[in-house]
Amino acid sequence: MTLRSRSVRLTLAAVATGTALAVAAATPSASAASAPKFLAAGDLPPHPTSPWYAGRVTAGQPDPLPICVGEALPSISSHRTFWTEYDTSALQVTVVAQNAQKAKDFAALLRKKINGCAAALEQQDPDMSATGRYYGKLGVEEGAHVYGLHTASSWGASDIALLSVGRDGRTVTFVKWSQMGTFRHAQLADFKRTTKTAVNKLY
Repeated sequence: MTLRSRSVRLTLAAVATGTALAVAAATPSASAASAPKFLAAGDLPPHPTSPWYAGRVTAGQPDPLPICVGEALPSISSHRTFWTEYDTSALQVTVVAQNAQKAKDFAALLRKKINGCAAALEQQDPDMSATGRYYGKLGVEEGAHVYGLHTASSWGASDIALLSVGRDGRTVTFVKWSQMGTFRHAQLADFKRTTKTAVNKLY
């Protein structure tokens, strides 16, 4: 097979799938240097008794899918997980869309999913109560929106999560921080700083 034939086949495959991942594979100019950068462990809200640890940046959807937005994440997602020595964890998922408008639409979809998340969780599980809060928009690049979600089960579990959706051009990032507790345990100011860092690092 000639180089020209191989190039044509790769290009056709990219068009057929319509994904940014396929385009990157077929385009010689795509490189790790141009890929969105992710949060580092030190960018997370500080834990009082444990360092943060970071996994590798991994192509594809995270497993398990994150609460609220999991079903909306496309296969071209990239993600990174974080954890401490205690019951505190975090996740960042980033998606590069084909253009800025599609990224804007995708960010709006994630926000819609988060806005309706508490009601959806209670409908899915009668033994769970869930409360969502919106903490406003952050002035970073094209903007980032921050949310809180508290869930409690009839058997005593109580968890708090902070979620954010931010965009820079055609790149969207979702960040989640969670631990056992209630809204009063949420490290909101620290999480807002983390979200700003995540969006500023995209490119």
